Amino acid sequence: MRYHPLTDADRGAMLAAIGVESVDALFAELPAGEPTFDLPNQQSEINVERALNAFAKENLSCADAPSFLGAGNYRHHTPASLDHLIQRGEFLTAYTPYQPEISQGTLQTIFEFQSQVALMMDMEVANASMYDGATACAEAAAMACRITRRSRVMMSGSVHPHYRDVTQTQLKHLGLGIACLSPDPIGIEDLIGRVDDSLACVVVQNPGFFGHLSDLTPLSKACHAVGVLLVVCVTEPVSLGLVIPPGAMGADIVVGEGQSLAGPASFGGPGVGLFATQEKFIRQMPGRLCGETVDADDRRGFVLTLSTREQHIRREKATSNICTNSGLIALAFTIHMTLLGEAGFTRLAEVNHANAVTLANKLDAIKGVKVIPQTFFNEFSITLPQRAAAVAETLAQKGVLGGVPVSRFYPRYEELENILLVTATELTTEGDMNLLVESLTELLS
Repeated sequence: MRYHPLTDADRGAMLAAIGVESVDALFAELPAGEPTFDLPNQQSEINVERALNAFAKENLSCADAPSFLGAGNYRHHTPASLDHLIQRGEFLTAYTPYQPEISQGTLQTIFEFQSQVALMMDMEVANASMYDGATACAEAAAMACRITRRSRVMMSGSVHPHYRDVTQTQLKHLGLGIACLSPDPIGIEDLIGRVDDSLACVVVQNPGFFGHLSDLTPLSKACHAVGVLLVVCVTEPVSLGLVIPPGAMGADIVVGEGQSLAGPASFGGPGVGLFATQEKFIRQMPGRLCGETVDADDRRGFVLTLSTREQHIRREKATSNICTNSGLIALAFTIHMTLLGEAGFTRLAEVNHANAVTLANKLDAIKGVKVIPQTFFNEFSITLPQRAAAVAETLAQKGVLGGVPVSRFYPRYEELENILLVTATELTTEGDMNLLVESLTELLS
């Protein structure tokens, strides 16, 4: 059955709004006729595999070389049992639990995911996952505006540029204002001095984009004194095994990216958005919420308690329309956290931090290199005596993925050209660190 929701009048109005006379005129730039592709004729499976593997080898994978990449996408060890479990038929074929009576397994895993996220962040409730961390941040800012009935947001320069860009785009189309502070590599911006009662929320990140760890308690008190909400982003959830969680520092909404506990770096995705808040704000929280109940025989069961997406309820009542439940990635996150357990999660965080401290000390000893943040988790920024992008490219040619140049995210800020983001995880060996130090010392000498 074909479904055409738009009338001719609707289409005419849309074309008029963009200044195009017809649909044909809209696509006039496309060449006429069938497109041609410079592709070989059909090949055997073996030959296709060989060809694709040859293409893949042109990339230097972070799994095949010493890697110090991070900047919001982190590579951790993925247990073999995780891949096995998420491919079980009960999980792999499940879509969405519209019928609770036949979806108890899926609903329970969602419930466990929510419980884990809320516990990690020290918040009262968490939703059933979102699309990714950046869109979760945008949703949090919009949620804060609904709660406070204010229309202005302030975002710290410590927030990941992707989160900033997505939030700016979302709020612009919602008619809301956002003031984004300049990048803050030194960690000296005065957020408290900028807080006033015109703001709906202040958005910060901990650890920050440049690696700084902050005590957000004074900021949360300053915000709450004038009715402003504090939104905290966490791009590296492993940090929550060691760092004081945002909820304990007074955060009202906490968002983040769960990729590093759910699977490989994989060119940036797929991800899973984490979203938690206080129970009093639950009606304004986007996405789904799975709850626990009992059936007619008093047996434990699970249901979708809240569904605030526009596909579930009237569009004008929806709190979001980009709150896709990344079920499979959320499941991987849940399984990994379950395998680790609370003690294992803490130990993982300790190893990450210890490796980062060791690496920072080694790099700081190189002439011309300076570690910027005094406190950090597993990622920190360093200044180099020359452009970081050129250094990273030369290191990659030597077989070392030495870090992420900040200029990739901030190309218009000349003062950031010499800053490199460097990450160490539990996968970083002493040999990896020494190779980076040797290669960097030779390059800068």
